[in-house]
Formats: sequence, structure tokens, C-alpha cells
Amino acid sequence: MKQRVVVIGGGAAGFFCAVNVARMNPALQVVLLEKSTKLLSKVKISGGGRCNVSHACLDITEMSNHYPRGGRFVRRSFHEFFTNDTIEWFRVRGVLLKTENDGRMFPVTDSSQTIIDCLLAEAQRYDVIVRTNAEVNRIESKTDRFQLQLANGQLLEADYVCIACGGFPKLAMFDWLQGTGHTIIPPVPSLFTFNIPSRSLTQLMGVSVNNVKVKIPGTKLEQAGPLLITHWGLSGPVILRLSAWGARELAEKKYEFSVIVNWVPAYNEQSLRSFLQQQRHMAAGKKISAKNPFGLPQRLWDYLLHAADADSSLRWADLPARNQNSLVRHLCSHELLVRGKTTFKEEFVTAGGISLQEIDPVSMESKRVKNLFFAGEIMDVDGITGGYNFQHAWTSGFIAAKTIADRGRKVD
Repeated sequence: MKQRVVVIGGGAAGFFCAVNVARMNPALQVVLLEKSTKLLSKVKISGGGRCNVSHACLDITEMSNHYPRGGRFVRRSFHEFFTNDTIEWFRVRGVLLKTENDGRMFPVTDSSQTIIDCLLAEAQRYDVIVRTNAEVNRIESKTDRFQLQLANGQLLEADYVCIACGGFPKLAMFDWLQGTGHTIIPPVPSLFTFNIPSRSLTQLMGVSVNNVKVKIPGTKLEQAGPLLITHWGLSGPVILRLSAWGARELAEKKYEFSVIVNWVPAYNEQSLRSFLQQQRHMAAGKKISAKNPFGLPQRLWDYLLHAADADSSLRWADLPARNQNSLVRHLCSHELLVRGKTTFKEEFVTAGGISLQEIDPVSMESKRVKNLFFAGEIMDVDGITGGYNFQHAWTSGFIAAKTIADRGRKVD
């Protein structure tokens, strides 16, 4: 009888592990179990249906700095399989990737179906047995083998198991893994947007600013980048990064805190005050509402003038010092109250999962249970938005596959 590998989870990490172990060691029987009816569902909707495969960064240290949790872990694993390996792996199989201005990488087809079709074709080529509606309720390690109990009562034995079922939003959802003896870091949301009840702000929905600086007072959390105002509050890359780095801290605050936005990050209050003094002379006869000197969207500029209680019909020369000082404060340190969060489309991930202290980053094997492996988001690793989470999925899935394939050959 062939030795059996069971991969739990039909997402990016699970598929990458399954197809690679089957390819590298045909002597192993590979079974992939997916609890739902859908395979690669997150791949399907990622990047607005285009699939943000990775990020165009070939420096391991720099890449690892984009993981709020697990940075040191991925720094070691990236030495085994990195961005360039991902690009080459897909290229060999006829899938070319392109890089956009912000570094995100997509298939040249701009369709996630290209990635899905590639992985499904690999599974078929190497005889991976794919089963849907196959939820695992329990894993037990018995001597040299594992026994898995499925939700339908069926028992399945395996010589190697790779758990790649993604993250869970609630701690209780990890219960089926308790039998493996691993420590679970409690999950909290990451990559979410901020709900802000200020109607005057949310009336600006659709307004975006290319570069702002946002910080959370009383913490070290601060990020810069593009911001989008929505009908519920604040979104965009700068907010998503802030939520990722502050995932645990913001959860402890029960998502009630303030944010301070600098709409003109090239200035601080002192330098901005000097600039506006020059503006009063250079554009003395022009209305302050006519055209702002910072290139901000007009609706936002009108909002900030109103916040500063500045009469928009005034000329720059006639703007009272009190209103000018208020405008400086609102431009450089506009404070908003956050009351809750909203899931950001498909990019929602969880911080938390299997403790990294119990996983070998060079093999993805459990340090507690021999021949038990992990891949993807089930581990306490999460990256910011931009292709980092998928790269971790490919890396960890490949490493687990290679370790299992090598070990299977030694047994033969």
C-alpha cells in the first residue's frame, strides 16, 4: 500500500502543498480534503477577481517586514521558497505574472481563474484525490500514523498530515485541533476598515487622497499611504495597514479609539503655518474656497474649511488668524472617533492560530507531533494587504510538500 498524505484545506496553501508533494513523490497517495463545496474560494475573489499572487520584492528582509505577526518566521522560510520561486513555478506551467506600480503581482490575464485552472490541472496531472464536503472533526496521532474523523463519521488514516485550512475568527473553532497538543494564539481580525459615525465625514464617501498620515494617539501605531472615505468611515491601504499592525491592540480597545489624520503629510503644524502665511500674500485676492494649494479634493477642502469655521467666501488676505490656526490643526491633526470596524471585502484575515514556537520554519513540521505539518493562515502569521499572505501560502505549502516528499522517499 502507498503511504498516504492528507492535506486539510482546499485553499492556496493546501493546494500548493498537495500538488507539489504529489509531483515530487509519485509513490505517495495524496488526498486533499475541503470542508465546503468550493475549492480555492479566496483565490477566486482575491484582488477583485484578479488574484494578487505575490508582491514584487526580492529582498527577504524587506519582504518579511510586511508581516505584523510572523516576520522572523517567514524570514527563515523565505530562504527555502521565495517570490522568485513563485514566479518561476507559475511560469513553467504557462502562467505569466505582471507587476503593477504598487508592487502587487497578478496573472497577465487579470483573472484569478488562471491561477485556479493551473492548480486544478496540476492536481489532476499528479492524481491528487480531491474531496469536498469533507470536514475533519478530529485528528489523533496513533503510533506512526494519524487517524482523522470526518464530520460524516468516516475514519481516514494517514502517514502524513498537513493542516492548511486557513484562519478561524473564533477560538472555539480551533477545538478540533486541541488533540494535537498545540498552543492556539487567540484569533483577532486583521485588515479591516474603521467605522466613523461622523455624518459630515461620511458624506464625503468616494473621496480619496493619495497620501496621508494616520496615527492612533496613545499608541505607537502610525502609517502613511492612500486613504479612501466611505459611507461608513475610513478605508484604503493606510487604514488596512494600520489595522493589521494594531490588530491586537485595537481588539483590546474593543474598536473604540481616535485617529488623527494629517491630510498634508509634507507639513507639520509649524511649517504649514508658515506656508499659509505666504499663501495669504501670494493669493491675497483669491477666495479660500476657490482652489486649495495642496491639491486636495474640493469636497474634502470644503469640509476642512467648515471644520475650521472658516467662511468659504473670504479671500486669503481676510482670513482671521483664529480660523487660520484652526485650519492648520484640521489639516495636520484632524481627529476622528472610531466606533467599530467593517470587514474589508475579501482581504479579511485573522491574526492568531498555531503558535510559531511549535513549528519549524524550515520544514513546516510540528515540533510536537512528528509528520504533522502546517501551511498558510492556520499559523500565527499574517501580512498586510498586497500579496504578502498569498506568498506565505505558497512558501509554507511548498516547504511542507518538499519535506513530506523527501521523507516519503527515505521510508521507501
